Amino acid sequence: RQALRSVAGPEVDFARAEREHQLYVGVLRGKLGLQVLELPADESLPDCVFVEDVAVVCEETALLTRPGAPSRRKEVEAMKRVLRSLNLNIVEMVDENATLDGGDVLFTGREFFVGLSRRTNQRGAEILADTFKDYAVSTVPVHDSLHLKSFCSMAGPNLIAIGSSEAAQKALKTMQQMSDHRYDKLTVPDDAAANCIYLNIPSKGHVLLHRAPEEYPESAKVFEKLKDHMLIPIANTELEKVDGALTCCSVLINKTSEL
Repeated sequence: RQALRSVAGPEVDFARAEREHQLYVGVLRGKLGLQVLELPADESLPDCVFVEDVAVVCEETALLTRPGAPSRRKEVEAMKRVLRSLNLNIVEMVDENATLDGGDVLFTGREFFVGLSRRTNQRGAEILADTFKDYAVSTVPVHDSLHLKSFCSMAGPNLIAIGSSEAAQKALKTMQQMSDHRYDKLTVPDDAAANCIYLNIPSKGHVLLHRAPEEYPESAKVFEKLKDHMLIPIANTELEKVDGALTCCSVLINKTSEL
């Protein structure tokens, strides 16, 4: 009830949200064999399930963000403790003029695109660029969505999944103009379905978690054309009511560790 949402709508079915989240975690841990660290829920922070927004991790460095919504700033503390335990280089965003949500950060493997949205500003993007100096960082205006990744994400090593809305297509055009590299694109009818999770797992190859056919049937058909991928449909019906997407609920860290 207390989670932030950009539009009023039906109440979250808590039991169903829990089941969907357990399935999500179960896929990462059980089906894909990843090591999963779960942070304890904090009932005073209703958006804390969306861990992606409070940290950007690339290689051995973790940037703790300064979320755009003041009610979410305390979420960073739990994330800081767990990332420190993994011996990552921790960078904290302490500039009070900066805001950055991880949902606005698209890392393609060769560069960063940062959405300038209601939650992320230019100063936040500058601090990200200072933190990850080895990579080019370009900013993309985001107008009609909460985050940049509300309508796009990586669906493969060189493949950007993008929604069909005018705003999504305009943002993609900006990214293409900003980049020296030419990306392939996978256009799906539904913006929300363009948020998917791509993983390259040594024992499994190309893996893609995408929204379930019962939620977005036409977009699911597009993903099914990716014959080289292990495709795993995942429902996210309940958290979507409070602006949650598939990438929101995890921070992927490429590190072998005894957790």
